[in-house]
Amino acid sequence: MMTGEWQENGTYVMGEILVNTHVPFENFANLTTWLSFACIIAWYCVSRIGWKRTVGLESYRMALLQLMLLGFAVICLYEVLWSFTVLNAEITSQMVIDGTTPDIDRLIVDYPDPERPWNLIFATKIWLVGFMISAHAFYLSKKPRKSQEELVPEE
Repeated sequence: MMTGEWQENGTYVMGEILVNTHVPFENFANLTTWLSFACIIAWYCVSRIGWKRTVGLESYRMALLQLMLLGFAVICLYEVLWSFTVLNAEITSQMVIDGTTPDIDRLIVDYPDPERPWNLIFATKIWLVGFMISAHAFYLSKKPRKSQEELVPEE
């Protein structure tokens, strides 16, 4: 579907297929929702399985990691707020101009590339997941950790 649109028009809408496909039946949940849940659950599993690897990080590496995670969290939060603001503006403008409620699953924004616009529902959900994961990772990096000696089981 996306390939055909690209060949016909030279453009496609990022995330449109994921927003318009409902699983397991019509009007239940779209694939973007399932993708969001899967990413959150996958992050939780990764953070529970791999936490011991971060114990041995030197302080300067942990500081760089924390700075990177804080930057990701701030950028993702900005993008969530921006996407949500644009989504609300699109809905309001169509209601004022036409007096009708738009199909929010079809609203797009020509950002960052006009030839590859993003579906606003997809963008909002994906950036929200990115914010949640990076903020949680930052929280985990600031949390007091066990030392190497505490990890070794006593015999």
